[in-house]
Amino acid sequence: MKTPVYDFLLQYAAQDPVRMHMPGHKGRLGAPALQQAAELDLTEIPGADSLFEASGILAESEANAASLYGTAYTFYSCAGSTLCIQTMLLLMKQEGRAVIAARNVHRAFLNACVLLDLTVQWVYPRESDGILSGTYAPEDFEAVLEQLHRPACIYVTSPDYLGRVADIGALAEICRKYHAKLLVDNAHGAHLAFLPWQGHPIQLGADYCCDSAHKMLSGLTGTAYLHVRSDIDTDAQRVRDAMAMFASTSPSYLMLASLDWCNRELASPLFREQLWEVIEYVQALKCHFSSRYVFVDGDPLHLTIDAAASGCAGTELAAYLEENGVIPEYADLYNVVLLCSAGSTKEDFCRLQQALEQFTPEQPPVTEKYALPRPETVCGIREAALAPQETIPMVESFGRICAAVKVPCPPAVPIVLSGERIDQNCISVCKGYGISEINVVQ
Repeated sequence: MKTPVYDFLLQYAAQDPVRMHMPGHKGRLGAPALQQAAELDLTEIPGADSLFEASGILAESEANAASLYGTAYTFYSCAGSTLCIQTMLLLMKQEGRAVIAARNVHRAFLNACVLLDLTVQWVYPRESDGILSGTYAPEDFEAVLEQLHRPACIYVTSPDYLGRVADIGALAEICRKYHAKLLVDNAHGAHLAFLPWQGHPIQLGADYCCDSAHKMLSGLTGTAYLHVRSDIDTDAQRVRDAMAMFASTSPSYLMLASLDWCNRELASPLFREQLWEVIEYVQALKCHFSSRYVFVDGDPLHLTIDAAASGCAGTELAAYLEENGVIPEYADLYNVVLLCSAGSTKEDFCRLQQALEQFTPEQPPVTEKYALPRPETVCGIREAALAPQETIPMVESFGRICAAVKVPCPPAVPIVLSGERIDQNCISVCKGYGISEINVVQ
């Protein structure tokens, strides 16, 4: 597959022109270790195209991505899946659609609701696995749709932070029944389109979907794809205009070139071979430790250990792994999340296996997992988030109204939402996840 953006940057640098344009480093200044990158760091000069009015090399590169994912359009983001989430929700607001969302959303979703002044109807999991994951029933979303008398959309995160996947096919069928749109935060699932079976949300019927290219693929950190399903009636420029509402007018060409190159990797049969080989390594490791560790089912590249069910504290296990040169994606008392990709090697799994075999827990497991609280909603998300506010200790917050969402990333799943009245359950869950302060409305 051609790489028009990457090739353009190489050709421009090779010409060694007089750079009387941005960036100010002129391909010469900056950190020595980043010098080669600086030579390729350009702006919208002639021939480089313009991301939100793309008609040249960027449009060609995005079309390459669309062909790989089987979409009508695929758009590039240099602001991660956050920009894609903002764009999807703006498009829904422009269509006057009500928003129905699974409760384990990323804080980027809440921030977009603040910016767009959206009201959300929440669906909670039937069974929770802490605040990060749970089992959501499609019929619970349908029950909300049945009560509405206006256009709507359903928004879910799949895979979630632990790697569990939603029943996208069933949700897509429900959306078709009620003429709703299905939006999926697939930030951790860009690889799912290249498995031997259909697993990507677009393949399963989602209308819009965002994939982070840096989480599971080789894109530079902050790169993402926004996908639009092939048979959906959406104008490409309308999507670009929506993205431009939130994005910088100076997208990074280094990031765009990494997306361009990522397409080339995805188009190669070698990528699929490497991907499947890594999946086999993951399955072999799970089988090897089946009597010692409990693993969370879901995405084949998420190697998530249910520490609570395995008889240890997740934080202790993660600390031991770090001491032995294995750095997890995330850990709390209950789970340890290890992310794999086509870039993972057999040696990586050998080192991980050795560390897991040598680990001997000393701390008792925390068997009780917190569920997402359901406090009283007092006012709108935007009203609370933009109100005068103060930061107070969590233990002193009983009865106060949550203002701006303040949770660490990862995992960035809000425990209490802007506009909700903090109750004792909220305080207990926040303390359980190590959150000692919270922003409240004055």
